[in-house]
Parts: sequence; structure tokens; C-alpha cells
Amino acid sequence: MELRLYDTLTREKRLFKLIDPKNVRMYVCGPTVYDFAHIGNARPVIVFDVLFRLLRHIYGAEHVTYVRNITDVDDKINDRAVRDFPDLPLNEAIRKVTEKTAAQFEADVTALGSLPPSYEPRATDFVLPRPDGKADMVTLIKQLIARGHAYEAAGEVLFAVDSMPDYGALSGRKLEEQKAGARVAVDAHKKNPADFVLWKQSSPGQPGWESPWGRGRPGWHIECSAMAAAYLGDVFDIHGGGIDLIFPHHENEIAQSRCAHGTHTMANYWMHNEFVNVEREKMSKSLGNFVTIRELLADWPGEVLRLNMLKAHYRSPIDWTLKGMEDSAKTLDDWYWVAADLTGGRPADAVIEALADDLNTPQMIASLHSLRNSAAGGNERDRSEFAASLRLLGFLSESAAAWKDRKQQASGVDANAIDGLISERTAARARKDFAESDRIRDQLAAMGVVIKDSKEGTTWEIAR
Repeated sequence: MELRLYDTLTREKRLFKLIDPKNVRMYVCGPTVYDFAHIGNARPVIVFDVLFRLLRHIYGAEHVTYVRNITDVDDKINDRAVRDFPDLPLNEAIRKVTEKTAAQFEADVTALGSLPPSYEPRATDFVLPRPDGKADMVTLIKQLIARGHAYEAAGEVLFAVDSMPDYGALSGRKLEEQKAGARVAVDAHKKNPADFVLWKQSSPGQPGWESPWGRGRPGWHIECSAMAAAYLGDVFDIHGGGIDLIFPHHENEIAQSRCAHGTHTMANYWMHNEFVNVEREKMSKSLGNFVTIRELLADWPGEVLRLNMLKAHYRSPIDWTLKGMEDSAKTLDDWYWVAADLTGGRPADAVIEALADDLNTPQMIASLHSLRNSAAGGNERDRSEFAASLRLLGFLSESAAAWKDRKQQASGVDANAIDGLISERTAARARKDFAESDRIRDQLAAMGVVIKDSKEGTTWEIAR
């Protein structure tokens, strides 16, 4: 089976060709841990978890390495630390903030059905040279200076964009059109306004490390260059993240990594997911539609969020709506009813083929619906393929009974009473007492219970 992925750098969907078939390597930019992750942050987590699962299925779990970093040094973290722990020394306060928010993130993405990455390095562990010899930020900056790609000025170390002729290829921006990106100030000491910070000075009230350029801290972009090289080498297969990271973050990662290592590329495939809108509006706190993963998990099972996110192709924007969540919940209720207690089997070819076409999750879901219909008809092979496909994708983490119990507890209904009413209705239908049957149906509806009749019997669910 051929795997094809869209590459942002070449702007085409290409056949996936491995550097080393026994070591598939992927890096995805992770969270900056200063607060709860929002639903937009969930999209790359879910998208690249599906890709991770697909790669493990195709090449074998032992041959796939997935790295997702944690950024735990950042001005937003510093501000949060001062706000939440004003009586503690800054470094101690920062550690408390990052440990707490990183744990929150891990709990949230686990609830979304995501597998843990192979490695989840923290930026602060890769600032200075390491005893194990893995790549670090200070050494990379030294290499960039030695190769003529970086310079010291006004207490900073800056990357010289003019030293890289094809700088801007990922974003498609011409160098003369570039403006300084996030976390980079335009100052007179820069040779080019687009030059970006590799190392900056720290004041006594800021976190810092002793370096050849004085006490300071790294720029944003050098973090990922170091952590990617530490675990995946100078050149690896896939680099992923949100579309908002194309410029300046990923553009600058490429520049640093290529120029420090002397390589023609950093990653062979660059993949980016589109934005998440909420009820047709761009998500923002000013609009009042800013929603965190944790808030959604209070009302919905994580698998509902996961399915809802996969209904749109990752390279298309997705509109996050209450109606969409309700529909996803109903779909999962049905899938659990059909397949939750089946084990064994192998994922359906149609599902794998859809994913192998640049993670075509809408086609994948269409294939699942078709498979579900066959499975519900009693075809055992289709039932086992359906269940195996769902498990591959991160669904069916509970038994059918546990899924049903969770919904019942959330709604506060008496399951035994409902089952008793359904039995009475079934008996009324059998004796053709349709008036009584309709009365019981209406009684159940008033309780917030939706019933479904099929040739397999009657099932019920709680209306949302």
C-alpha cells in the first residue's frame, strides 16, 4: 500500500519515501505550558496521533519514533509564575507552573484517545551541553556562528538570514518581504530586519543559563532544532504542526538546522493542520468563544471530541459546533452498540487506504459508516474489521456497558426503569396494542430517552 502525504515545502502530495525503513521518524511541535490547552491545540495532537497510529500499523510499532516537545521556557510562563506564585523565587515558581500545566495537558490529550509520543522532551533540558552528548541549543548556536550563519550584537546572538539564499522557501515569502516574526524585535543592531534571535540576555528577574554570550536564555525557534536533532538526527522524515507555525517558527527551524548541520533539508515532509473555528467564528477570548479541552471534557467523552475533529480533512479549516458534537456523540453511541465488545480482527483495507491518501479522514469515516451497516447486518468479518478499525483510530476504549453507564450517570437517569419501560413497550407492540406502545414511547421521550427500533431489537440513548 502506498502512503502519500502533502508536503508544505514542495506544495504537492508526494509518495512517502523513508530515509530508513526500520526507523520512521516524526517530530511535532508541542505545547507551551502556561495554561490549559484550547480546542485549537487539540487538532495537531489528534491529527498527528492518527498519523502515528497509521505509521505504526504500516511499518510496525517498534520502527516508528514520534517526538513531541514541551516548551517550558517562555515569557508567558514567566508572567504566569509571577502572578500565581509571587512569594516564591522565580525559577521555583516557573517549575510549579510548568509541571502543573504540563500534567493538565497530558491528562487532556490522553482523554482524547491519543497515544503518548515515543519521547516528550522539555526545552529546559536541552539548553546546555548534555552528559549524554545529545544535541543542545548552545552547541547548535556555536556551530551557526562558526559557519558564518550567526553573529553577536548588543548582547544577543542573531541568525543572519542573508547567509541562507533560499530562506523563506517553506512559507513562500521572499526575503525582501520578510518582517521580524514572533518574539523578535526590530533593532538597529540587526544586519537585516528579518534576522531572528538565537540567544538573548536575561535580567536578574528572568530565568537564565550561563553561556559563552553571558547569562541568558534561548530564542523560541532554536529549542525545536535542538530537540529534534537530539532524538531524530540531523535529517528525519516528517515534521508537523499547526498552520500558524509555518512562519516564523518552522521557517526558522529549517534555517537553523540546515545551516548548523550543513544539510540540504531538515525534514523530508512538512505537514500542517488548518485552524479550528467555533460556531463559524475565529476562536478568541474577545468573542467569548474561547474554549479549552478541559471545559469540553466536562460535558463530553474524549472520543466524541476526537471523532468531531476528524470529520474534516486536516488541511481544511474545521467549524466546531454544538450540533457537530451532538452528531458525533450519536455516531459513537451507535458504533459502541455495534462493535464495542468485539476483539481481534484486522482494520479494513478501505479505512487504511483512506488514511494512506494524505490522512483523508472524511473518506475514512465514510468507509466506517459503510462497514458499520454491514457489521450491523450480522456479517462477522465486517463486524471484526469494523471494531479493529475503530480501535486502530483510538476509539472503543471502553466496553459497551461502560460507555452506556457513563452516559446514564451524566444524565442521572434510572437505567433499570428505562429497560423495564422498553420491555413493556416491546410486549405492547407484540400484542398490537399500539396506543400503549406510543404512550410508553412518549413517556420515555419526556425522560430525555431516545429509542431506536431495528430488526436486532430496541436500543436507547439519552438525548443531548
